[in-house]
Amino acid sequence: MRKRFIAVGLITSMLIISSSWAAGKSSADKGLELFNDPKLGNSKNESSCTSCHADGKGLEKAGENKKLTKLINNCLVTNMEGKKIDGRTASMRSLKMYIKSLSR
Repeated sequence: MRKRFIAVGLITSMLIISSSWAAGKSSADKGLELFNDPKLGNSKNESSCTSCHADGKGLEKAGENKKLTKLINNCLVTNMEGKKIDGRTASMRSLKMYIKSLSR
């Protein structure tokens, strides 16, 4: 019985670790890369976040906004003519990390 619990624990741990690897790592550096990517959200035009917010200009306090994901997606859909990004993805977490880093 004890071996069974250990085996289940090991398998569960392996699944958690592999799913976090599959989701990708989040980082402000990756967020900066995405911020400058004109293909973010499958954008239909040549715009990127930096087209309107060069060097993060105007976003210095945006990182404090509790609806940051919604704000990012609004820009993606409206200004970049792209699609929303799921708030749980590594890409969205990275974008938010980068934007939050602008307030420092």
